[in-house]
Amino acid sequence: MERPSLEFNQPDTHEEGKLYVVDSLNNLNKLNVCPAESQRSLDEEENTGGTEESMAGNNTRNQFLFFVTFILTLTVSLALVSFVIFLIFQTRNEVDQISSRLLSEKKNIEELKKLNNIILKHLNQSRIME
Repeated sequence: MERPSLEFNQPDTHEEGKLYVVDSLNNLNKLNVCPAESQRSLDEEENTGGTEESMAGNNTRNQFLFFVTFILTLTVSLALVSFVIFLIFQTRNEVDQISSRLLSEKKNIEELKKLNNIILKHLNQSRIME
């Protein structure tokens, strides 16, 4: 009936060749774009087994840095909130003290008014008698 084509039985070497050429062009582009110091990191990356291991290490490091930053942010936020609450209580205590002083001064002023009225009455009566 139909003859099976030879392409299905042979490994796809043409695709592998394309990938090799693209990989080689990428490496050449990295060599031209990157400065001499970063060339060592590229060589080390190739020697350590590729980018998957370094990406996993970077990902773990990034997660750790995010976690540490998150914990520090929460700690600072907690400290600020605690400080604000402390200031609110401190202010409330001072306002209470001031209001109690004002009430006591108000009572003193009323007593002084009464004494003043009594003195004025006494003076008026003493003038009348003279």
